[in-house]
Amino acid sequence: MDCIFCKIAAGTVPAKLLFEDDEVIAFADIHPQAPVHVLVVPRRHIVSLAQAVRSDDALLARLYGTVAELARTLKLDHGYRTVINTGPDGGQTVDHLHVHLLGGRSMGWPPG
Repeated sequence: MDCIFCKIAAGTVPAKLLFEDDEVIAFADIHPQAPVHVLVVPRRHIVSLAQAVRSDDALLARLYGTVAELARTLKLDHGYRTVINTGPDGGQTVDHLHVHLLGGRSMGWPPG
């Protein structure tokens, strides 16, 4: 598979890992948009949220549970933003479902 996130999950492409278990990995974004910018990614390849199905519900909950745990660990006590870009119009640039955890600064609105 030619997916960069699958390669990171397999350990064949290096990344600054912040969390990993048998279902989820989290690593620093190489093009951070905030002082804290972490990607939380399922190990199993799912192209985007649009391709997730009801049987993925537990994995989706696991992704957000990992985000919450990381936010506490990273001391984002004043708040943070989570983003899932879906499809080209949604700004998705890597075809593998991932949650952006952004923090360490005040976030503006609207976001994009």
